[in-house]
Amino acid sequence: MPDLPFLDPAFHIPWTQLKPEAVVPSIDEAIRGAEAALVAIETDPAKPTFENTLRAFDLSTEPLGNAWGRVTHLQAVMDSPPMREAHNAVLPRVSAFIARIPLRAALWARIKAFSETEEARSLGPVGARYLGETLAEFRDAGADLGSDGKARLEAIQAELAQLTQRFSENVLDSTNAWELVVHDEPRLAGLPAHAKARALAEATAKGLASEGKPAWRFTLQMPSLEPFLTYVEDDGLRREMWTAAAGIAAKAPHDNSPLIPRILELRAEKARLLGRKNFADLVLSRRMAKSGDRALAFVEDFRSRCAGAFVRECRELEESKAREVGGEPGRLAPWEIGFRAERLRRAHYAFDEEELRPFFPMDRVMSGLFEVVRRVFGLRVTARAAGEVETWHPEVLFYDVHDRRGIHIGSFYADWHPRESKRGGAWMGGLLTGGPRPDGTRAPHLGVICGNMTPPAPGRPALLSHREVETIFHEFGHLIHHLLGEVEIKALNGTNVAWDFVELPSQIMENWCWEREGLDLFARHYQSGEAIPEALFRKMIAARNFRSACAGMRQVAFAKMDLLMHLRADEFAGEGDVESRVRALISDTLIPTEPKVPTIVRRFTHLFSDPVGYAAGYYSYKWAEVLDADAFTRFRREGIFNERVGQEFVDAILSRGNSVDPAELFRRFMGRDPDVGALLLRSGLAT
Repeated sequence: MPDLPFLDPAFHIPWTQLKPEAVVPSIDEAIRGAEAALVAIETDPAKPTFENTLRAFDLSTEPLGNAWGRVTHLQAVMDSPPMREAHNAVLPRVSAFIARIPLRAALWARIKAFSETEEARSLGPVGARYLGETLAEFRDAGADLGSDGKARLEAIQAELAQLTQRFSENVLDSTNAWELVVHDEPRLAGLPAHAKARALAEATAKGLASEGKPAWRFTLQMPSLEPFLTYVEDDGLRREMWTAAAGIAAKAPHDNSPLIPRILELRAEKARLLGRKNFADLVLSRRMAKSGDRALAFVEDFRSRCAGAFVRECRELEESKAREVGGEPGRLAPWEIGFRAERLRRAHYAFDEEELRPFFPMDRVMSGLFEVVRRVFGLRVTARAAGEVETWHPEVLFYDVHDRRGIHIGSFYADWHPRESKRGGAWMGGLLTGGPRPDGTRAPHLGVICGNMTPPAPGRPALLSHREVETIFHEFGHLIHHLLGEVEIKALNGTNVAWDFVELPSQIMENWCWEREGLDLFARHYQSGEAIPEALFRKMIAARNFRSACAGMRQVAFAKMDLLMHLRADEFAGEGDVESRVRALISDTLIPTEPKVPTIVRRFTHLFSDPVGYAAGYYSYKWAEVLDADAFTRFRREGIFNERVGQEFVDAILSRGNSVDPAELFRRFMGRDPDVGALLLRSGLAT
């Protein structure tokens, strides 16, 4: 499809043809195709059956979803003014079309008619699950509303799509609008060599430094920001960097403050239209938590379990500074927290996390990850040669994945290093959903994993922090959840599960980064090839739960902020300081500092860069952490490379998607309901 490349069905996507000018015609044609497929279901004169109604509906928007997924992916990894303009030109049309599907009276009538047939009553477990989920999804999206209600709902969805896209753009543009250039090298005392080398390379690439006049460029991207705030001894420089980071999307022309109340207002109105008290109840009704109040109770329970240790850890940090510089303990400045915490950790454990970095070259980490999943899940991952498969950027790699039977279950792209045209963070995406077909054959899945990891420096490979290693394992967990999907109904396959369950497959993978047997597969010094020395490993394990209450409380703060904003959206109506209102809601979760640390509300893309996204669902990370800590106890007990346990995890969870209630899937693997005690024990918070 040379004129409509975003609709090319080829498994190997022709990325070089996916130009901004092809976005509008491709997406318009995809919408026309989806409309025709839906009309065909609505007007089929035959009696409604599973095949001509539900399965046809499952497939009706697949080409549109695949094409739109490519557009949004490129906008995330190769942002440019033309691509952004093209994306924003079709965004309202796509959003309106998708939102309107459950509001189509004829389609809803046909699905309900099928649900009342004898065939519907005799469906197998997967078909019955899909029917039940489809009926609930339509009702939750307004299928039973009158014409006025449907029209208003469509308008809300369209406005939310535009507002949340602008929120995302403001965060990206605000992040990219700032840089810090240091010309005086002694001011960078304490900064690890890898971070300094990267900053020098960036300054040189930008024409800010030359061989005779070195300079060091820093940005608000995490590989630059995190080591700077953790290690630079110059308090003034850290303050300058922290102030810029805290101000992301907080000032014109990229200020997100006025967008947040309107987004909350529209979500609340949508919930009321659909008969729910609030947006949290609307979102969570079909997730494990079931309601906003239950999710908030979970978050508050965890907060209370952390509270005592949290106060002690904050006080300990203040006292450590007083011992070092003299005087009475007092509130720290926010730009001191990371720096002082690292110094205290070194004092407690004689452990500097940077000591681990030489043992984590990117290529070895990836090969070790592939060996872990080979041993545990029977997966064989092989890289394609550079240039053999088209990618969107020269740094992107492509891999094929086969299972223990030798079946090609899927492939994926990996894009690991930051660029100015790429959004921050790390994520996994499904580009094509394959799986079993009705005729007995199987189509491979296609996915992508992206991050913003430390890139190579001149003369040396990309050396990762242990946290970055965890992130890679985490995203790969999402990926294999997608690639191992064996559900015939695409809407139920892979990662299309409740959001408070979707993090279980990703978070459980992080555990292998903490096991000696797991680390020994890949943690080798990039020069000597030696494994992590036993003394260093012991210090790493001993330091694992250093300030774990503060880390847990940070997640609680985000989750509580999210839930309370969506449970009490009316408190944000009208003009006013969003920041102060949010702070008042979560003050009991924040580290006390002077001056006070701004919340992340204006740059909280998880909540506000999508019409739904993680809104009212950020608690899912901690909820799933309970699931993953508990589930990993089986591997600890029966062997972290136990193939039988690994295959049971595949059979019970990774391959089943949303074909079974997630609570039941967990019980199938563990034989019981989850126990929060495993997470408290792992975090050193058990009492």
